[in-house]
Amino acid sequence: MTKPHVLLLGEIIHATAEWEALSDVATLSVCDSPTKEDFIKDLAGKYSDIAAVYHMNDSKAASVMDKDIIDALPPSLKFICHNGAGYDMINVNACTEKGILMSNTPGTVDDATADVNMFLILGALREFSLSMSTLRKGNWNKGVPLSHDPEGKVLGILGMGGIGRAVKRRAEGFGMITQYHNRKPLSNEMAAGAKYVGFDELLATSDVISLNLPLNAHTRHIINKEAFGKMKDGVVIANTARGAVIDEQALVDALESGKVRCVGLDVFEAEPKIHPGLLANEKVILLPHVGTRTYETQKKMEIQVIENVRSAITEAKLLTIVPEHMHLV
Repeated sequence: MTKPHVLLLGEIIHATAEWEALSDVATLSVCDSPTKEDFIKDLAGKYSDIAAVYHMNDSKAASVMDKDIIDALPPSLKFICHNGAGYDMINVNACTEKGILMSNTPGTVDDATADVNMFLILGALREFSLSMSTLRKGNWNKGVPLSHDPEGKVLGILGMGGIGRAVKRRAEGFGMITQYHNRKPLSNEMAAGAKYVGFDELLATSDVISLNLPLNAHTRHIINKEAFGKMKDGVVIANTARGAVIDEQALVDALESGKVRCVGLDVFEAEPKIHPGLLANEKVILLPHVGTRTYETQKKMEIQVIENVRSAITEAKLLTIVPEHMHLV
């Protein structure tokens, strides 16, 4: 009996043994198409029988799986297993139309991302970026104003999924009071004492706003000029979600006006490009999207994708199917 064909888009670094072990149930290939155009041609040739795809953001040919690529996928392809919690680089609607199911890696990214998120919250509250910049210029605290403690501050979490809840647990260790907004309230057990509020109320009453929501058509630029206008003067913001949930020009304007006191960013709207107004502002803490960049987390993510691939080809189901496709199974 012919084994199903599995295609790797990208490179596995840490879980190579687990990937190779998949060969007991599948024929494994690594995509060598140099460009998107070549990949689309190869989908009608050497990859015309693939049953599942392991997708990574570093794929040369298909880092972004847009409608052109999805439409070109062969009828045999039923599963896309993505390495990452966020999957805005894959056209989910096109997958749905074609009957392709997707998985991602929720859970495994929560702790590492929440650690970075908490670092950004603390760093922004204490204005460490300004302090460090001043020190490097040879000025010991010259011109550096007093900053703020986290204790007693109201933390508004926009998006209380796994990462948001992990941020909540860490923030409570610093004495912060948590409220959140989701599309719908969590169960009392999952909320664990956090207060559910409307979007506008979260903006108006939070001292610190943590962005932990996915990027989609509804959340793109959800933090815009109008949203900043509803926030407290001197609000602090941290973003480890996706850069495009913030209108970066509106953020630059809010920083310059003092509406936003300080911000911590691990993600950017057009990364790796960064808005010049953010680079120039000493009240902005900048990290190059390092939320999940630890050895332990990266290996766990790779293994989780491989487990999804194995389940897909042996049991025709995904272990961590994306929410948009849950109704299809």
